[in-house]
Amino acid sequence: MNTSSGDTAHSIAEAVARRSYGKLVALLAMRTRDVAAAEDALSDAFSAALADWPVRGCPANPEAWLMTVARRRAIDGARHRRIGDDVANQLAILADEIDAHEPGALPDRRLALLFACTHPALDATIRTPLMLQVVLGLEAKAIASAFLMSPAAMSKRLVRAKNKIREAGIPFSVPEREALPERLDAVLEAVYAAYAEGWTDPVGGDAERRDLADEALFLAQLLVELLPEEPETLGLLALMLYAQSRRNARRDAAGDYVPLSAQDPASWNAAMIDAADALLRRANALNVIGRFQLEAALQSAHIYRCRTHRPNWDEIVQLYDALLTIAASPVVAVNRALALAERDGAQAALDALAPYADDPRLASYQPYWAARADLLARAGATAEALHAYDLAIGLERDPAVRRFLQRKRMAL
Repeated sequence: MNTSSGDTAHSIAEAVARRSYGKLVALLAMRTRDVAAAEDALSDAFSAALADWPVRGCPANPEAWLMTVARRRAIDGARHRRIGDDVANQLAILADEIDAHEPGALPDRRLALLFACTHPALDATIRTPLMLQVVLGLEAKAIASAFLMSPAAMSKRLVRAKNKIREAGIPFSVPEREALPERLDAVLEAVYAAYAEGWTDPVGGDAERRDLADEALFLAQLLVELLPEEPETLGLLALMLYAQSRRNARRDAAGDYVPLSAQDPASWNAAMIDAADALLRRANALNVIGRFQLEAALQSAHIYRCRTHRPNWDEIVQLYDALLTIAASPVVAVNRALALAERDGAQAALDALAPYADDPRLASYQPYWAARADLLARAGATAEALHAYDLAIGLERDPAVRRFLQRKRMAL
């Protein structure tokens, strides 16, 4: 190394430091929020530059060179620190590795991390909750609500899963593209659960929830681009677009809740509905039925009825029957009962719900008590209906929906 090349390397490094130090630290700290570790990694990268550039020559893009070296140092540092949540640390390291190497296997880092959480050694029932917590950032309480569990029970399951990952040394890695279809179900479930949590906006203007819903929609669109011949990815995006098309119609000008039956179809987003219709037709042409396609078909049927004012409850009940066959859950049973009430009367719906009366998963599920209250009121069981309304009102976290239920209770 001669003095001249060494001086040049120092001059360039100083210029980059003056111009870009803050930006580089921010980019490094974006994933882990550990600014001190980012500064340490960048300091090591500058030291490496001062040793390397005078010998090999200054790179054409000094910032990119420094960023690459700093990322590698940050990854190595994270591996050695092993502090806090081990699973989150592993995924943070994997995220940095994805950024550093840009394998091109998946079009988005968060999508890659979702698939990384589908390792075959992980119990299938914990994969989606794990994704929701460590990749999409949902709290245990919100995850528990999506799976009809208590927050304490969900927290324990997540802790047990993370302990198993640590003790068994289960590695996180992005699967090859040909392995994606067999790992798809849990990813679709996580994306939809994230969307549902974001779509449920208790105050009508929660930016964080809106961002979560938008992020889930973006991920669903990426899944369709990634796996365009998978009917369930098409079905999921169609389902979400149908729901999104009506999102703004759920509140009136005063901020009060407006149920689907009272919404003005002209206020819905027609372009989203058309896009959802096209996706559902594409999925149908592939001749493989699935849960999300059926749920999307149900949304389409509801939209058709509201737009045309032509009852189609028989078709809707048949779709719920098919959904119960392939994805039985108390939530599906509750929605089927509401459709059955329109076709066969309130008592038929109450009879259909009777087997679920002691299901512990429904004890804190607000839509069950709201549906039961409505059905009991229509069947003339006023005292039982008032009790069910009390439970539904107490469980509801959306003030607008709570007022809506209180008005219905007062009407009794």
